Amino acid sequence: MKVLGKVFLYLGIFFIPVGIVYGFMTNFDEWAGFPALLVTALMCFFLAFFLMFTDKKLGSQPMDNYTGEIAESAGEYGFYSPWSWWPFMIGLTCMIVVLGAAIAWWVLILALPIVAVAVIGWVYEYNRGDHAH
Repeated sequence: MKVLGKVFLYLGIFFIPVGIVYGFMTNFDEWAGFPALLVTALMCFFLAFFLMFTDKKLGSQPMDNYTGEIAESAGEYGFYSPWSWWPFMIGLTCMIVVLGAAIAWWVLILALPIVAVAVIGWVYEYNRGDHAH
């Protein structure tokens, strides 16, 4: 995590002058690139802070050892349901939401009930059916 924190810190430092130069080159008339580059720098700083802060709490990780083996990072990474269709449903609703933002806002309003069904279905997946506990 230490290496990733430094990468995002350097990226954030890089995006600030790039955004300012881009703003001067466009005479600050084009309002898509200049703010986007500055917000990208801000997001990189957020990620760098989070990764460096988390690294102090966790200590040395196998990924920070340059001479480490891949097998050192083996272990439990979490749980994923391979039979679940809810992540696919969430992906489809995200597609509809993005299309609604690009095409018309009423499409986004039509997608909200589908989003609610998909999120509720994914959250309560293990509370009903064959895999209830």
